[in-house]
Amino acid sequence: MFLLYEYDIFWAFLIISSLIPILAFLISGVLAPISKGPKKLSSYESGIEPMGDAWLQFRIRYYMFALVFVVFDVEMVFLYPWAMSFDVLGVSVFIEAFIFVLILIVGLVYAWRKGALEWS
Repeated sequence: MFLLYEYDIFWAFLIISSLIPILAFLISGVLAPISKGPKKLSSYESGIEPMGDAWLQFRIRYYMFALVFVVFDVEMVFLYPWAMSFDVLGVSVFIEAFIFVLILIVGLVYAWRKGALEWS
């Protein structure tokens, strides 16, 4: 039978975890000093007057390299539970993991051919 009182801890945790950031923003908005002026609106670089434009464009290759790293790093984390419970799960899960690794290899070859892994 589905009993709602078993989820009291969940709802309490959800409400408290939602209220903490909201209260933090409200309290900082009330207590923060408000001072506007030319010093407040200027860029700050180690106490030295800024030189040049603050807008710098980075090449997309840096973002692609980081994105490929994050994707493959996170996806490899999914293989760890499979490896730890390999003897319990059986051959069907091994085949699923093998297909998963093949998809990752296809993605790696695609990124490699597109030049996303070249730094220079």
